[in-house]
Amino acid sequence: MAPDEFLNDIEAHFNKNLPFVVYRKPHETLVKSILQKDNTVYHVKDFTESGFVFSPFDSKKETIIFPSESSKISSTAFSFPLENDHNPSALKKDLLVDISEENHQRHLKLVQKGIDAIGENTFEKVVLSRVETLPVLENNPIDFFLSLLQNYATALVYLWYHPKIGLWLGATPETLLKVEGQRFKTMSLAGTRQFDGDENINWDSKNSNEQYLVTNYILQELSPFVEQCEASPVKTIRAGELLHLQSKISGVLKSDSIKDVIFALHPTPAVCGLPKKITKNFILENEGYNREFYTGFLGELNLKTSKSRNKNKRNVENNAYSSVKTTSELFVNLRCMQISKNDILIYVGGGVVKDSKPQKEWEETVAKSFTIKKVILK
Repeated sequence: MAPDEFLNDIEAHFNKNLPFVVYRKPHETLVKSILQKDNTVYHVKDFTESGFVFSPFDSKKETIIFPSESSKISSTAFSFPLENDHNPSALKKDLLVDISEENHQRHLKLVQKGIDAIGENTFEKVVLSRVETLPVLENNPIDFFLSLLQNYATALVYLWYHPKIGLWLGATPETLLKVEGQRFKTMSLAGTRQFDGDENINWDSKNSNEQYLVTNYILQELSPFVEQCEASPVKTIRAGELLHLQSKISGVLKSDSIKDVIFALHPTPAVCGLPKKITKNFILENEGYNREFYTGFLGELNLKTSKSRNKNKRNVENNAYSSVKTTSELFVNLRCMQISKNDILIYVGGGVVKDSKPQKEWEETVAKSFTIKKVILK
């Protein structure tokens, strides 16, 4: 499908007030859309379903799915340059928005409360967040999506809408889980630094220790459900104007069901803390707002994909020998915003450990907010 026709389909679906998602995976040019044919809210029952899922931070709440059998699935190729290079200081100046001192002080107190709890050995790490409110602009959300596509080539970029739930869009660098057949991949992602033109940096003990804790915890949580599990060495990755620490984790599932693995991972230590149950309760009791789908997960569930065993595309006869596999690819919903009739809500957070400083944590959330502000405040 041609890009113009593809976008017109999405626009028409949106104008009809029908659910849809349009998205592009990291490092790809293919943009996909799943247009649900009715406005029913479908929920996942056991994760054997097929479609596109959207799940909230609170894992006790239901996961929404746009089912494959009730949707039109299309795709097109968009060609954009890789992530734009920006002068970070100029970016901050251009995107500076008045943030109330009340909001600032509230977050400082929240972070200090987390640090105090760590000092009392309540938990090792907790991820604390806040929401920033901006006025709704006249721009079409599809324009925001296209801008995210152009600026964040290494992230999952998406626009998700359901008339009974809301409109969300974002650009997230973190994979929750990828499964192809019985093989799986995930990652641990922690630590944040502002990108200043050089990705070869020395990380401080706060960020390095945070990454170590996250990786070890994921390996422990996965062990009952997987085998041949291993983690790659830590490396620095870039996501827009930010740098993070990442380790890739891979192995083999012990069963055909991925539900246990999903909820062994979700919510991850990178968005919740360690140990998960205690820090999740701390977040729900102390953050003072509902994260909803921020730090939840989203993506393809049990979609059929065909792979040719023949690398020579011109050899049509051998192309018949292809394999069809069931694949799932889920991402953690970071760097996102929700658009309502009256406000744009931008969600940002950061990991708090024993060496954290409240003001530094505040500044990290401000830096992370630029991911979204860059495309809406022009």
